[in-house]
Amino acid sequence: KTYKSGNASVIALQRIDLKVNEGEIFGVIGHSGAGKSTLIRLINLLERPTAGTVKVAGVDLMKLDDEGLRKFRQGVGMIFQHFNLLGSMTVADNIAYAMRIVGQKNAQEIDARVDELLDLVGLSKHKHKHPRQLSGGEKQRVGIARALANHPSVLLCDEATSALDPQTTHSILQLLRRINETLKLTIVLITHEMDVIRTVCDRVAVIDGGQIVEQGAVTQVFLHPQHPTT
Repeated sequence: KTYKSGNASVIALQRIDLKVNEGEIFGVIGHSGAGKSTLIRLINLLERPTAGTVKVAGVDLMKLDDEGLRKFRQGVGMIFQHFNLLGSMTVADNIAYAMRIVGQKNAQEIDARVDELLDLVGLSKHKHKHPRQLSGGEKQRVGIARALANHPSVLLCDEATSALDPQTTHSILQLLRRINETLKLTIVLITHEMDVIRTVCDRVAVIDGGQIVEQGAVTQVFLHPQHPTT
């Protein structure tokens, strides 16, 4: 992936060769500016690669038209570092909004799904609150519920815990692991925190200067690092 900067081209990612297995929690770790966010945004084509292919469940995303891409994205949830909740909406409406924008119109079904998701993330009592009334950890739980609203098969986590304290981070990671196991969801998360990878990931890729410099099982990579960055 390259960006134009005036007359120059800036290389954000190069020689990326990465495979994430169905049902695993795959972590990408690297310093700020290493290319993590660009990489995760390629998986749902929020960023289009300059060259190469992105395939999810055997589908080459580069070959999809706008309608195909819209349908594909319904199967990919995303949670963000700063939650990205709509402050004017209640918790329930933030989650319901994700269903409404893909054309779900049945109010009863939407409400039932919202209740189901709030129960899953442990926020049933906060259904009618607004984001400003919630702690950081509670906001992220709403973000997770919203990301799951349309029954995705893939969940992308963009520095999802870096705005949280260690105890809250641990509870969010435990929730992600439980979601992974119960819903058989494939999770890709990017982080700069080693502890996040150690706690929840099955495999990890280390990114440095826009390249994957090392990847493998978490224990293997952490106990026997092969690259200076690791």
